[in-house]
Amino acid sequence: MEYITVQEAAEKWDLSDRTVQHFCKQGRIPGARKFGKSWAIPAAAERPLDPRLGSGASPEAEEPFTGLTLMPLMNTPFPPGQCLAAVEAMAEGAEKEIARAEYHYFSGPPDRAAQEAELWLTSDNLGARLSACLIYAYANLSLGRIPQARFALTDLENSVRVIGKTVPRIRAAAGFTAAAGAVLLHLPLPDGLPPTEEFLPLLPPGLRAFALYIYAHYLYLQGNYGASAGMVEATLAMGAARYPIPAIYLHLVAVMDYMSLRQTDQARTHLLAAWTLARPDDLIEGLGEHHGLLGGMLEAVIKPNWPEDFRRIIDITYRFSAGWRKVHNPTTGHDVADDLTTTEFAASMLAARGWTNQEIADHMGISPNTVKHHLSEAMKKLGAENRKELKKHMLQ
Repeated sequence: MEYITVQEAAEKWDLSDRTVQHFCKQGRIPGARKFGKSWAIPAAAERPLDPRLGSGASPEAEEPFTGLTLMPLMNTPFPPGQCLAAVEAMAEGAEKEIARAEYHYFSGPPDRAAQEAELWLTSDNLGARLSACLIYAYANLSLGRIPQARFALTDLENSVRVIGKTVPRIRAAAGFTAAAGAVLLHLPLPDGLPPTEEFLPLLPPGLRAFALYIYAHYLYLQGNYGASAGMVEATLAMGAARYPIPAIYLHLVAVMDYMSLRQTDQARTHLLAAWTLARPDDLIEGLGEHHGLLGGMLEAVIKPNWPEDFRRIIDITYRFSAGWRKVHNPTTGHDVADDLTTTEFAASMLAARGWTNQEIADHMGISPNTVKHHLSEAMKKLGAENRKELKKHMLQ
């Protein structure tokens, strides 16, 4: 019989040396023989199925996502105001624990979300582990713990490469979380990410809705605002509103699209729809994350009517955007402004898109002189001489 080394098997199966040795120790590679501190592996041996994929001889035959605890709260329909009740109704175990971490992330206390997610970063349940990485990465951005955030984002990116051409539902789970980790931070897509049309049909309805939000956000970043808005409208029309967390994010990207298209009435409608879903359960994290892209709509709609909630959303904006820039700017080389107030940033975003001072004033409910003051302060802080230079420091 011909044998290969652990290193050769690792390269052949696209695994780490350590993982291959672990499989050998577990007796999961038939014919593997120990010699010294290493192993000899039959050259014809097939890559063992990762135990995190679940048991059984034919995992490909299982229903998509059976046994995978992937972002369970995101994938749960519940009436507004019943989010926490939906979590508590889940069976004890990975599903409930990950859902609780999701709830604490989307409702704003990132420290609790990070603590709860950290417990599952090395779980044998692949869905729980990928979910934990996604939650842990974003929660640590808001906490200013950039090394921890980078660690989790790297793990998500590597999951696509390590999982490779394995069981389709597993590849879909890795593709979903890796895309979420990259697109929402405006980072390059990971190498090896499966095409959207490959993994999207395998996702359950709630996650499919969020995946379409990710795709719509990606189209927005490409400047394809009409297609992005159309995707959002179609996704919501097909029942995504039953899943509040994906629906909130879909409405927010629609606000971004319609503000870019200068269709402020449609943008306002979608912001109020997002707010109607978010407010009863305090799911305000998404509004804070998207502030810089919403074109002053929070200032125009939420601030006058819900001033206390607006202050809490802005607190989220400051802490999240500070961490976001520490990952985004070095990776992309795009020097997004980091020392503006949220009002200065909102006014500057609109100015960079060609809005006049009067238009900005009418939209944000302030005077043209106040707009002029905010823009002057922003340009002074950024060393910009005109609106063209100001645009270089704005989100795209």
